[in-house]
Amino acid sequence: MKSSLQNTAIQTIQLESESIAGLVNYINEDFEQVVEAVYISKGRLVVSGVGKSAIVAQKIVATLNSTGTPSLFMHAADAIHGDLGMVQKDDVVMLISKSGESPEIKVLIPLIKNFGNILVGMAGNSNSYLALQSTYFLNTTVSKEACPNNLAPTSSTTAQMVMGDALAVCLMEKAGFNGQDFAKFHPGGNLGKRLYLRVKDLYTFNAKPVVLPSASLKEVIVQITKGRLGATAVVTAKGQMIGVITDGDLRRMLESAESLVNIKAENIVTKNPKTVLSDELAVNALEILRSNDISQLIVINKQNQYLGMLHLHDIVKEGIV
Repeated sequence: MKSSLQNTAIQTIQLESESIAGLVNYINEDFEQVVEAVYISKGRLVVSGVGKSAIVAQKIVATLNSTGTPSLFMHAADAIHGDLGMVQKDDVVMLISKSGESPEIKVLIPLIKNFGNILVGMAGNSNSYLALQSTYFLNTTVSKEACPNNLAPTSSTTAQMVMGDALAVCLMEKAGFNGQDFAKFHPGGNLGKRLYLRVKDLYTFNAKPVVLPSASLKEVIVQITKGRLGATAVVTAKGQMIGVITDGDLRRMLESAESLVNIKAENIVTKNPKTVLSDELAVNALEILRSNDISQLIVINKQNQYLGMLHLHDIVKEGIV
């Protein structure tokens, strides 16, 4: 049995979901023209609003900038007191308002039109002053606010945000914006690291434990210990990968061997270990580690030459996991 608070929360979510779903009826030729106008513009998309709509405008600007569409936020109240100077002749201006009749918006509209800029209106009233004066109009009408008094902007601001997201995604598709482009604008975050951080950015800070096939058991143990990676690579005299010896291999050998006198690296090496190219994305290396339940990978080049080792901890400390 749901409590009254739980029922209120569920009703809020349902109302806002219905408002979002209703937006599909407003994706029309005007929406397509807005995408085209912003895409071919030599300027920026300047987004403005007041109150809650101003906060939505800031979010839309943040999304657009991070996905390759240069954008600026301009508060409508500040615009008529000097900030209008940020609008340049090639900019597209988008004004957001629930009613389309906000006093600040009504003052701003003729000023934008006098500048000759394309004016995009986003409002929940297709008969509003903003809707009628705009070059293109994005309709975000909702049947009811989630607010029990049908007053506080709730469903309407959600609809505005979703319309902004639809615009941003269409512009991404239009521009062919891909994962590598995304990483350029998010270099410091975990999302960006997943898209640009490569194995070669991580393994070079580690030791490079390595022995020849003829190495003695002592040499193997010394290399594993000094490297602190729990393993050593076994390579040919020319650096070609043969295999790997882990501390687990050593333990299993000690349990089964009757004598340790003549044991060489070639006697205990595990051939065909899991490897990764140095140019591979770190997130792909992580998947290899996870899927094989191992803690280190041998790093090689395309010629199968041993370059070093990548440990799971190297990836974890970068925050990719």
